[in-house]
Amino acid sequence: MSEEGGVIEEGGVIEEGPARLQGALKEAGRDWRAHLRLAARTPEGLARYGLLTSQEASTLKAVSDRYETLVTPYYLSLIDPLNPACPIRLQALPHPSELEHLEGEERDPIGDDPHKVTPILVHRYQDRALLFPTYRCPMFCRYCFRKDALNSDAVRLHEALPKSLEYLRAHPELKEVILSGGDPLMLPDARLAQLLSALKGAGVKRLRLHTRFPVTLPHRVTQALATLLGEHSAVVVTHFNHPRELTTEAREALERLRLAGVRTLNQAVLLRGVNDQEDTLRDLMSGLLEAGALPYYLHHPDLTAGTQRFRVSLRRGLELTRALRGSLTGLAQPRYVIDVPRGGGKVPVDSAWVQPTAHPRHWLLTSPITGETQPYTDLAEPKEPV
Repeated sequence: MSEEGGVIEEGGVIEEGPARLQGALKEAGRDWRAHLRLAARTPEGLARYGLLTSQEASTLKAVSDRYETLVTPYYLSLIDPLNPACPIRLQALPHPSELEHLEGEERDPIGDDPHKVTPILVHRYQDRALLFPTYRCPMFCRYCFRKDALNSDAVRLHEALPKSLEYLRAHPELKEVILSGGDPLMLPDARLAQLLSALKGAGVKRLRLHTRFPVTLPHRVTQALATLLGEHSAVVVTHFNHPRELTTEAREALERLRLAGVRTLNQAVLLRGVNDQEDTLRDLMSGLLEAGALPYYLHHPDLTAGTQRFRVSLRRGLELTRALRGSLTGLAQPRYVIDVPRGGGKVPVDSAWVQPTAHPRHWLLTSPITGETQPYTDLAEPKEPV
């Protein structure tokens, strides 16, 4: 088999990458499992769908060996093939810079590991805990702050869950469990229903699910799934980062959740080259509001190893969010937040918790959990003031 410029020659039959992608879209239809089965899982797979040349795929092998690749035909179809800076492409396709780790970047930037009370349960805040039922995702986002965790051993939920439920029963102050990962909607409906029931049985009052499925593979949000989540009064937090992701299919998924009584919020990540422009953020937030996903958080990117190409400075983030104040309804205003490194918790950037210093690269962050103030280095700023 040879691949050049998105053209594949195999068994004497020449097939263009875009045509192959359209064929995969047609074959998968609205079956989310088929989309996962037909997903590109290697740079070579991306080349077969016409998103990379064979030369590009070859240079990205080491990246994909270190950090998994998985992009479904649906999400690949959102990429503008003529634009190398397409914001969808940037989020989905591997890049050589992922292997470049800068001083100050961390493998576990928000401090999950020190707060793990079981292999899949993180207890950082007093009234809520994180549960990781899986480390699998419908797409491995290239900016993900859990890049290392998502490439570790698979979660054995049947082995790890009993100890987690035991911990929850022993800590009645934990009123809320946030299902994260990975993506909790990778679980089949029946397994997800068992998990939600077990958590409620352990005394959990509120259930929250963080998921990229409505963004990267909205076909997963079937009527049956929406009904299940509604029956458990679950809150769904989606992760739309760009207006192009608010497709007809995505809006239909959000509507199914709304009609099932599921409260849906969105947390975006501020990403250089993706959404670090005022008009892009305005269109995203207003589009989310219209689609039924209330803008909740705009996350400052974490100091995750290998994600420097997405990093935006705190100064730029404040400029953008303050500009939105004058041009966007309050209903569509997300809270611009940053995670205090090493488990310090989440704080609004435009608050007393986050203080600048005389040097634009150096800030002081105060943890809402411990009350301690620690220095923070903004790696998006130059070492010497300009």
